[in-house]
Amino acid sequence: MTVTGAWLRARLVDRFPQTASARTLVFAVPSWPGHLAGQHVDVRLTADDGYQAVRSYSLSAPADGESAVQISVQPVPDGEVSPYLAEALPVGADVQVRGPLGGWFVWRPQWRDPVMLVAGGSGVAPLMAMLRAREEASGPAPFRLVYSLRDPGQRWFASDLDRMDADRTGASTAYVYTRRPPEGFPRPAGRLTASDLDVTGWRPADRPWCYVCGPTAFVEHAANLLVGLGHDQARIRTERFG
Repeated sequence: MTVTGAWLRARLVDRFPQTASARTLVFAVPSWPGHLAGQHVDVRLTADDGYQAVRSYSLSAPADGESAVQISVQPVPDGEVSPYLAEALPVGADVQVRGPLGGWFVWRPQWRDPVMLVAGGSGVAPLMAMLRAREEASGPAPFRLVYSLRDPGQRWFASDLDRMDADRTGASTAYVYTRRPPEGFPRPAGRLTASDLDVTGWRPADRPWCYVCGPTAFVEHAANLLVGLGHDQARIRTERFG
C-alpha cells in the first residue's frame, strides 16, 4: 500500500449523525491509494484569504475501493475545524487530505489471533474500522470491544455494534458507562477497571492483540490495567488524542 505525502482533493459526498453532535463524513478521493484499518488522515481546510488549518482524524471505515475516505468528528467547543466539518462544510465542497498515515496502530484481516479493542469516547472510530474490516473479510479472529463512554447518548456506531452483537459471529461489545448507564444496566457507573478487561478468550494466556484508543489519560489508564493483568506490552498498541 502506497503512503502519499501529497495533498489530494477530497469532495464531501455524505454526512450523517453518530450522536446529537458527532458526525461521520464520507469523502470521495479519486487518487486515494487505499488504507489499513487503524490508520488516520490529515485534513486541510483553506479559507478565502489563504489561511490554512490542518487536523488529523482517524479513518472510521476500511478502504472502499480506492476512492472513499470516511472520518468521524466530535465537535470541540470553540474549535476552529471540527465544528465546521461537523455542521457547516457543504456536501459537494472540496477539502484536501493527506495519507494514509500510521503503520503501527493497524489490524490486518489475515491475522488470526484474538483482538481486544478498548475505546474511550470518540476513540472508538479507528476501532470501528477494524471491526468493519474483520466483518468484510469474514475473518475467524474473535474480537471484543470494551467501549467506555459517559452515557448512552454518546454511543457512536450504535446500529453497527448492535447488529454485530446480534449476528454472534465472534465480535462482541461490552459497555462501561462512566456517568449515567441505561436503566437496568447491570454495571454501575464508574471508571474502567481491570475486571472489565479480564474476559475469557482475551486473557494474557490467549495472547490477544490489544488496541487502545481515546484521550491520553484514558489510554494510559487502560494500558496500565492491561499490563497489570499480565498482557504482553509488545502486543498492546495505543493511539491517543487531546
